[in-house]
Amino acid sequence: VQLQASGGGWVQTGGSLRLSCVASGITFSTYAMGWFRQAPGKEREFVAAISRSGGSIGYADSVKGRFTISRDNVKNTVYLQMNSLKPEDTAVYYCAADLTTRTYVYSAVEYEYDFWGQGTQVTVSS
Repeated sequence: VQLQASGGGWVQTGGSLRLSCVASGITFSTYAMGWFRQAPGKEREFVAAISRSGGSIGYADSVKGRFTISRDNVKNTVYLQMNSLKPEDTAVYYCAADLTTRTYVYSAVEYEYDFWGQGTQVTVSS
């Protein structure tokens, strides 16, 4: 199983980035997908998640209205579009996969995720 995240980089405040996470070795459509992030010296935190079908989506309050999660079950890929970036968004971003039988459910809880990607660095300068 591999989750390959990409799209991170350096951007100025107010800029945008689009993260992608390609999954292999799993039946992608049977997994809810999530994005988490970890800033230096802080615990990893939930950012956004999407159900298997894409019909249910959730966001952390800190990113609502700025970030958009989506998925393409044909391409086995989950995306995180990040707009209006702030310095406090600087972190390593991780994608994760949660095997679930429930079509319209996602989780914001780390331990419910079965597989994790390697992370991609996002740096937002002021």
